[in-house]
Amino acid sequence: MILACHNISKSFGDHVIVRQGSFHIEEREKAALVGVNGAGKSTILKMIIGEETPDGGDITLARGKTLGYLAQHQDLLPGGTIYGELKSAREDIFEMERRIRAIELELKSLTGRELEERLETYNRLQSEFDARNGYACESEIVGVLKGLGFSEEDFSKKTDTLSGGQKTRVALGRLLLTTPDILLLDEPTNHLDLNSIAWLETYLINYPGAVFIVSHDRYFLNRVVTKVVEIENGEIRMYSGDYRAYSEKKQQLRDARLKEYFNQQREIRHQQAVIEKLRSFNREKSIRRAESREKMLEKITPVEKPADTAPEMHFSLEPSCVSGNDVLTVEHLSKQFDGQPLFTDVNFEIRRGEHVAIIGDNGTGKTTLLKILNQVVPADSGAFTLGAKVKIGYYDQEHHVLHNDKTIFDEISDAYPSLNNTQIRNTLAAFQFTGDEVFQEIRSLSGGEKGRVSLAKLMLSEANFLILDEPTNHLDIASKEILEEALNNYSGTLLYVSHDRYFINSTASRILELVNRTFVNYIGNYDYYLEKKEELTRACASAPAAGAAASSSPASSDTGAKDPGSRLSWQEQKEQQARERKRKNELKKTEEEISRLEERNAQIDHEMTLEEVYSNSVRCQELASEHAENEEKLAELYELWEMLAE
Repeated sequence: MILACHNISKSFGDHVIVRQGSFHIEEREKAALVGVNGAGKSTILKMIIGEETPDGGDITLARGKTLGYLAQHQDLLPGGTIYGELKSAREDIFEMERRIRAIELELKSLTGRELEERLETYNRLQSEFDARNGYACESEIVGVLKGLGFSEEDFSKKTDTLSGGQKTRVALGRLLLTTPDILLLDEPTNHLDLNSIAWLETYLINYPGAVFIVSHDRYFLNRVVTKVVEIENGEIRMYSGDYRAYSEKKQQLRDARLKEYFNQQREIRHQQAVIEKLRSFNREKSIRRAESREKMLEKITPVEKPADTAPEMHFSLEPSCVSGNDVLTVEHLSKQFDGQPLFTDVNFEIRRGEHVAIIGDNGTGKTTLLKILNQVVPADSGAFTLGAKVKIGYYDQEHHVLHNDKTIFDEISDAYPSLNNTQIRNTLAAFQFTGDEVFQEIRSLSGGEKGRVSLAKLMLSEANFLILDEPTNHLDIASKEILEEALNNYSGTLLYVSHDRYFINSTASRILELVNRTFVNYIGNYDYYLEKKEELTRACASAPAAGAAASSSPASSDTGAKDPGSRLSWQEQKEQQARERKRKNELKKTEEEISRLEERNAQIDHEMTLEEVYSNSVRCQELASEHAENEEKLAELYELWEMLAE
């Protein structure tokens, strides 16, 4: 065991982060720390590194072990270069090499005992240099930099000139090269493109030490981790396996607890009804039997109903009208910045109902294409045409569609003046903005909060063609799943840019990869894209000339995509996923209706104790009838829930 947290507790005022939570990390183990936004994941990492002090409990790092930490925001030393920053992680190796070279120069002028001593030092340093793979040090630095998406032209860039995302990538590279015994990584895939994320996955899988990761990238977690540590409502639980195994096990446990709760509630209600009936007979024998059943009821240990993990967004996307079959036609489109071409002579079409994901490396022009389609920036040449009755809804990852000087309420009110106050507040409540929160200024919001405001505007737009730029950025996993569900149930057309492979896999029916300044078309989701990409790579390796032609031609990938067997298998998979989503939707709605009716009956029970009610026979009768109707509905809902849960 390399790291152990035992009975740790932490609160900020009345807000409890964790209470008596325990978990451990084994040597070489790859583990994830998951939870909703604000659950306390970053706080736990900061307690481990000593930036925050726990209120109670013990945090133990194995003796002699080193720890490295990557925060979400980085401050690099001023005046350095990208290469220099990573080189500093191996400064001891370079210092050793300088000493070796200095001794080599000294040896020429030494004799006798002095020569022997210097040779002994030289041989010792040379042996250690070899053992630490010193000769490969520079190539390892170059490999990490290129793996994280930096070109050789970038190596000499000053760190002072870098964006926040670039600084995080530099800090990540420097941390990886220090090779601590345990890596603590807070959102390491932020600001990485798909190729860099894939490189990091492989690096971490083969990393000789332990890794403890906070991430909302489910695809990444499925590839890397073998254990999940969950923080939820101040409690910590451990699950074996990757993220998918954790998610399934968590749902199974919740379903089992909920089923146990509903079964007990049904039995209690049944016994209470029997007791009431026995007492209504008003005979000594029936009253004794009723009392016996009451004693049995008193001995029952109540099963607590599983609490919802956190307030969730709940929304649906519904177009106000149906567009024509041809939604978008792009012809001979080209764009360059500062003399550097992004894409050239691009042609593609999008049909009604398609869900199209655009993928590609950072800087290839994906976001620029979306901005051209939304007429934010002009194209250099070419044109695009929207089909009949097409109404665009645009989600901008930089949230330029929002106004920093407005409040959340005014942002919605000004964009949709036909809505009244109640409608605006109900809409914002669906996106977790309640009470005075709706009067916060946009400029004061976090990235995730701005994203929720943008999604609220998108929902209200009733557009039939959604164009989304990185819609899952800053969303926690629960919110991503809600967005996925809304998009999968959306009957309009969807075009989006994303680096979230799990999200792409769940929502895309077609992928456009921007590579070599043009688009390659794949008919399928992300798993299908990987399969066909691998086939193209093998084809290129075996026949370079033919492969080069295939990789630059959109038609080649379409041909592969129409393989009947693969297509049928993928279609069946999508249908199965759709059925499962429908079941979960109905299950959730049933649970919500049960909760609503139970709360209403509790309210009726309270009202019946009020003098102004129990003294009013008409009102009493009305409430009793409503209570009885609710009980009948609850009995039906319990049976429906059990059927759906199974």
